[in-house]
Amino acid sequence: MEFRSWFTVVAVGILVAAGRCRVDAATTIGTPPATNLAFNATGTVRELTPDDGRLVIAHDAIANYMPAMTMSFKVRQTNELAGLRVGDEISFRLWVSPEASWVDQIVKTIRHDAPSGAPLSVTTSAAMTTTSRHTLLDYAFTNQLGQPVKLSQFQGQALAITFIFTRCPLPEYCPRLSRNFAEASQKLSALPAAPTNWHFLSVSFDPAFDTPPVLQAYAGSYHYDPQHWSFITGPPDKISELAQASDVTATPDGSFYNHNFRTLIIDANGELQMSFPIGGDLSDAIVTEMLKAAAVTNR
Repeated sequence: MEFRSWFTVVAVGILVAAGRCRVDAATTIGTPPATNLAFNATGTVRELTPDDGRLVIAHDAIANYMPAMTMSFKVRQTNELAGLRVGDEISFRLWVSPEASWVDQIVKTIRHDAPSGAPLSVTTSAAMTTTSRHTLLDYAFTNQLGQPVKLSQFQGQALAITFIFTRCPLPEYCPRLSRNFAEASQKLSALPAAPTNWHFLSVSFDPAFDTPPVLQAYAGSYHYDPQHWSFITGPPDKISELAQASDVTATPDGSFYNHNFRTLIIDANGELQMSFPIGGDLSDAIVTEMLKAAAVTNR
């Protein structure tokens, strides 16, 4: 039985947003702030979803935090969105805590119509479809220890894969995905008669920056167990091919990335069991899926 069904993921359209950061001497890469930080910002509303308490803002550069980009933000009080329309120019305050980020003090400054034909959301591309053995299965990627890692070596194990970049600054984006794996690995290890045939892979789509030493430092910040969790890098073309096969879009924007979310669960037979196209706290769901995936036998 081969790792074949992983490459037949059904594409799911979701809103794409990515974190980006300015790294300086006071910033630990990939580590959320220890206390709440507030930043004043300006931008243009690109999409509104009041029922979810979210809006997409094409924001200007936020001093001492991130360059200009387009991303989704959450409000804690939905009345902050009252009277807003797509195309409005606004000022707002961005809060970043150790666990989340949100905006408030939204003030409309100028009313504009949305740019004609401008995309307000991005959908994932169709996944690669094949029933033959994919060459990526035997390609030697590199882990955080500088060691070669092949996807095929995890045959017989439950495998969870997600995609990150270590410079992502907002705690509910890449840091949340990494916390999901950290929390899920702790929960799996603590279970009575816990299975041992499982592994997590965090794949960086920023290979120029995320070298093995950078990934090792990042992994250490999540107290990872290298026996069950690897952080993967490799040549940009191979990382891009792996991302495409997993329905991940990661578009460079200067030195940073706009990207979607994807966490894949592959069972011990190499069959795709679950694809989570969302962020948020998935640690319990990952544990549940990994237990099922690890228990699968040849069929």
